[in-house]
Amino acid sequence: MLRSLAAFIAVGSVIALALVPHATGAAPAEPDVLSPFPHPKGYVCYRAATPVVIDGDLKDAVWDAVPWSDPFADIEGDKRPKPRFRTRVKMLWDDEALYIAAELEEPDVWATLKEHDSVIFADNDFEVFLDPDGDNHLYGELELNALNTTWDLLLTKPYKDGGNAINAWEITGLQTAVKVNGTLNDPRDKDTGWTVEIKWPWKGLKEFSGRPMPPKDGDQWRINFSRVEWDTELVGGKTQKIKGKPEHNWVWSPQGLIDMHRPERWGYLQFSTAKPGEAKFKPDADWDIRDALHRCYYAQRAYHKKNGKYTSAIADLGLKDFPNNVQAQTTRTGFEVSWMGRDGTPPKPLYTITHDARIRKE
Repeated sequence: MLRSLAAFIAVGSVIALALVPHATGAAPAEPDVLSPFPHPKGYVCYRAATPVVIDGDLKDAVWDAVPWSDPFADIEGDKRPKPRFRTRVKMLWDDEALYIAAELEEPDVWATLKEHDSVIFADNDFEVFLDPDGDNHLYGELELNALNTTWDLLLTKPYKDGGNAINAWEITGLQTAVKVNGTLNDPRDKDTGWTVEIKWPWKGLKEFSGRPMPPKDGDQWRINFSRVEWDTELVGGKTQKIKGKPEHNWVWSPQGLIDMHRPERWGYLQFSTAKPGEAKFKPDADWDIRDALHRCYYAQRAYHKKNGKYTSAIADLGLKDFPNNVQAQTTRTGFEVSWMGRDGTPPKPLYTITHDARIRKE
């Protein structure tokens, strides 16, 4: 499987789209490296008690048994106004697949794109980002609109690190459905919104997950969700986007900046075999390590931009009150920064991050 996937990437990269994050205009600002980033949100995903029927209708007992996520917030977090419409998700799993349900409030449901693998966020849309092994590389993205038109793509690594979006990739066995609570593309009445159901089979995840399939009780993956919402106006009795106005990006776990392709800031998906409501989310015990290494990574990028090279001295990076068990070294192509164990542990790397944002646990 790894050999065939590598071959696919080698071919697919030739035809990969030169895509950028959703933000229009200038590239997103680099994050603050002096302050720790708070632990992202977490969701306990329970095992489905009965089969999940993918029809877009969430009024099923299997969904009633599990909780909704927190409502989505602006992608930048609390420094921006709360979204004007509510968005929330639920998740389940079984021996076949991961299941995702979403509810999007919307008084005027509209969509225009009908061709698979169109750039779906040109419409209002719902998006899933999934990196099972949490190494920031080789992750999946799925977008769909209210017409249930889908766009699935595989990212070799984040765009900021030179990653490609492999548009030719298809999610094996994917099933999606949408239900519009109102009338689609008819602004004469007021709609309630639209709901989404997704079945993402394990066989469609094995090729890039780096994790056991199906997952085990307690396993944690990295995941996030985004909703793109455009400001609209009525022109000739039809809903149209207001020209020149950027989209709104509403997400489950805020990124802190306008770029979904920062996998290190996605939320956590925790699988459970307990009865719904009986398990608690366990924050990542190594979050402080992961965050510290990512702060070093961004500080190295800033140092390179200023000096034309990377540094092997953490002191050069201007990080205040930083742990002394972090070591850096330059390489032929970039740099590596390693966390050399907590206090009292042997001086060997526990985690390492490289110049292209790949983080791995030793």
